Amino acid sequence: MQVIAGAGQFSPAEQGSASWLEQLRVPDLSVGTYSIPAGGSDDQEPHTEDEIYLVTAGRAVLEAGGSTAAVGPGSVIYVPAGEVHRFTGITEDLAAVVVFAPAEYSKQH
Repeated sequence: MQVIAGAGQFSPAEQGSASWLEQLRVPDLSVGTYSIPAGGSDDQEPHTEDEIYLVTAGRAVLEAGGSTAAVGPGSVIYVPAGEVHRFTGITEDLAAVVVFAPAEYSKQH
């Protein structure tokens, strides 16, 4: 067993920038916290792995696969590998635990 300390806690980066902190990596999955400040931008590219987001703080809109959804604390979102997605309209500092399966960047592009 491993308790993942700090998972889901907002972690600011440079002004307006998103921040990624990987907190666990094993071959079949990886876990980390993705943070975007209020008014910030999300410029991530699609990943080659499936993702689960668990929003722990903040409010935003997630655009993915041609759809949009308002998200906030407690929202759980699945994004399949290769799907274009990003958070927009970030009105409160956003933090999300992100689970990649298999581990992020473990598949070939």
